[in-house]
Amino acid sequence: MTILTTLFWVLVFVVFYAYAGYGILLYILVKIKRLISGKKIHFSSEFEPEVTLFVAAYNEKDFIEAKVSNSLQLDYPEDKLKLVWVTDGSDDGTPEMLRKYPRLEVHHQPARAGKIGAMNRGMKLVNTPIVIFTDANTMLNPEAIRNIVRHYENPKVGGVAGEKRIAAGKADAAAGAGEGIYWKYESALKRLDSELYSVVGAAGELFSVRTSLFHEVEKDTLLDDFILTMRITQQGYLVRYEPEANATETSSANVEEELKRKIRISAGGLQSVARLKPLLNIFRYGTLSFQYISHRVLRWTLAPLALPFIFLINLFIALNYGLISLNLYNILFWGQVLFYLAALAGWYLENRKLKVKVLFVPYYFFIMNLSVYLGLRRLIRGRQSVNWERAKRA
Repeated sequence: MTILTTLFWVLVFVVFYAYAGYGILLYILVKIKRLISGKKIHFSSEFEPEVTLFVAAYNEKDFIEAKVSNSLQLDYPEDKLKLVWVTDGSDDGTPEMLRKYPRLEVHHQPARAGKIGAMNRGMKLVNTPIVIFTDANTMLNPEAIRNIVRHYENPKVGGVAGEKRIAAGKADAAAGAGEGIYWKYESALKRLDSELYSVVGAAGELFSVRTSLFHEVEKDTLLDDFILTMRITQQGYLVRYEPEANATETSSANVEEELKRKIRISAGGLQSVARLKPLLNIFRYGTLSFQYISHRVLRWTLAPLALPFIFLINLFIALNYGLISLNLYNILFWGQVLFYLAALAGWYLENRKLKVKVLFVPYYFFIMNLSVYLGLRRLIRGRQSVNWERAKRA
């Protein structure tokens, strides 16, 4: 029993640390750093290098008008901002619609090679020192380009991550509520990560790199944004977080669509852990490894694996004491039961319009961890295509 209780608490610590403990520790470390250094970043208003806004698109005709209009309204000198679209495989009229706009540089090929294929091909045509990647279905705030670019005045900065935002109404389904809460927490962690040392992976909806640091990524890469930015940090550069450059998109239409997206991300996360093995060496990469393992690796590996074992071990211990007796292990066991019942309730209510969004947190947490198992299965079977299967949006 001693061995079981020790294992139980070790697993509980892993899950707690992966989802909450690291955030608490990160907050404390950043507070200490602020007290010690007290430095504030000052940006120059005269720094305006040439920039390419890069969109890799596949069958995006429904978003083109809004996206192009949004791009043309960005606050940056027109002669210094190039708008490049790469539309590999699009057969819905996307290339033809884009060519109607004189300012756009459109590169199309009939064959579809996935987003990373389009990026690898399109980057050979980019000749500006900075490139900003964004998705066709996300809208940027007017100051996004200017707020991203200002970080590059520091030669140590190799990339900049923008903030992903979920446009959710006052009453959303489980997918929108859970996704919105999750991304608010993620944004807070990224802000702290950046302040401590470096962002650990950017969101593909809006991120930027120095063109000179871009290297082609393997053609079967699932998380191009994550691999690209992490390999830049491997080269010794920093990836900064810019909350005043944001990309807004609607939430997934329902939890089924969100699970589809999460499975792919989980498969990509596991693939990334395998390909970024050197970053696990904390003696070589120090703070970066600490952030990478704490923020990413544990969530994609040990934490999801620990959850079913925590429940089963807790059940065994509770049975040993008697399920109705009052002790810490029984309280924790029945707490888990209530949590999973709440997740079940979230599943039942997933498409109902409710104002109490926090009710959907257990359900979103459950599918987020379930997706790791499903993503691993796809990865092992080789059934996860590099081509995105678009999740329907609300």
